[in-house]
This record gives sequence, structure tokens and C-alpha cells, in this order.
Amino acid sequence: MALRFARLRLSGFKSFVDPTTVEILPGLTGIVGPNGCGKSNIVEAVRWAMGETSAKSLRGGEMEDVIFAGTAARPQRSFAEVMLTLEAPPGEAPAAVAAEAPDDQVLELEVSRRIERGQGSTYRVNGKEWRARDVQLLFADSATGARSTAMVSQGRVAAIVNARPEDRRALLEEAAGITGLHARRHEAELKLRAAEANLARADDVLGTLDVQLQTLKKQARQATRYRNIATQLRETEETLYAARLARAAAAEAEADAALREAERAVAGLTEA
Repeated sequence: MALRFARLRLSGFKSFVDPTTVEILPGLTGIVGPNGCGKSNIVEAVRWAMGETSAKSLRGGEMEDVIFAGTAARPQRSFAEVMLTLEAPPGEAPAAVAAEAPDDQVLELEVSRRIERGQGSTYRVNGKEWRARDVQLLFADSATGARSTAMVSQGRVAAIVNARPEDRRALLEEAAGITGLHARRHEAELKLRAAEANLARADDVLGTLDVQLQTLKKQARQATRYRNIATQLRETEETLYAARLARAAAAEAEADAALREAERAVAGLTEA
């Protein structure tokens, strides 16, 4: 996947206090000037917008050092912003933005990074906010990036010559455009480990719930037995009360009959 660097816009970045636009035309473009005029700042602005996270590699102590610090004649700025305009030929757009690419037209990407004092950095691609990691992968998929082998700074050639084998391997992988694959594999492994940890926690929760379920089943059986016994007790009490009521009614009837018989006997004796 090929991306063509078409335009660079800077505002408040290091020595570029005023908004500045650098057009990068097809072919070879050179930036020349005396020492201290800001040539290195332009290269560092490109790297910074691509997701550079090391303030030291940008010749600063902390990341906010990229914001124009002010001079005797100009006040300091509260923010710095760099925007890269890139062009992807038809069919060669990075995977992350391939869905936005017209089938037969050049896709234009505007990648920007903005930092405000005390607020940190924000990234945007075509106006939409992105994570720093996703911006880095966007460039890694195109075999470039903030630390690409194409970014050859002072002393970089000597560092490559004297590099250890594993460092040279990393450079070759980056040149081959497979650095993004390694990054995605690493992210996938992290997600897999996180999923395994979540699964283990879910198993623990499931075990706890199973114990609680058995306890609840036992309590449910006890509750059902209690309800059955309570129903039987109520029915027995109702039967007992009915029997007692019947006996009392019969005894009352017998007593009434005996009373009437006694009254008749008394009446007969009185007449005699």
C-alpha cells in the first residue's frame, strides 16, 4: 500500500508559531536553509503527527515542549497542531480506511495531531477522532511511521550499521511493511489473554452460583414440604373442628329433647 505525502500544515509547533503550509509536489522535494532555520522541526513535525511518543526523540524533555515556547517578541502558544495530507491511489488505501476509498479515485487522508497545555494529545483522521495506536497502525500498514527506516535523522546511518541483529531484523520487517502485522498479533494476544482471564473469572462465578443454586433448591424443597404440611394441618384442623361442631350440635339436640321430655313429665305429675 502506497501513500503519497501531499501537504504538511503546522501551527504552533516548535519554531512554526504561525500557521504554515508546505506543499509536497510529486517528485523529489528538498528543504534547504541555514542552521537553526527549522528544517529539523519539519521532519519532527511529520514524525510527531505519525504518533511519536518519545519527547526525547523530538529533542524535548516532555511532550508539551513541542508547543511554541514564546520569545521576547512573541508570546507562547497554548497549543500545537500538525496535519498531514496523504493520497492513496485507487485500490491501495490502508485497511483501516479502505471502506471510505472510492473504487476508481484517489483517496485523500488528513491525519492531524493536536496538543494543548495540560490536556494531552488528540488525533483525528478526516475529522474523526482516533486512538494513537490506530494512527500508528495506519502508517505501519503502509510500511512507514514515526520511526520508519525512511526517517533517517542525523546519526541514524551509523546507528543502523552498528545495530544488533535483532534491531536490523526490526528495520527489515518495517521496510517490508509487516510491522503492523506484528502489532496486531500482539494486540490479539493481549485480547486473548484478557478473554482467558475473563473466562476463568466466569468459571469462578459459575461455581459460586452453582453452590448457591443447590442451596436454593434445598430451601425450595423445604419450603414446598412446609407448604404441604401446613395445608394438611389446616385440613385436619378443619375436619376436627367440623366433627366437634357436629358432636356439640347432636348433644344440644339430645339435651333439648331430654328437657322437653322432662317438662312433659313434670306437667303430667302436676295435673295428677
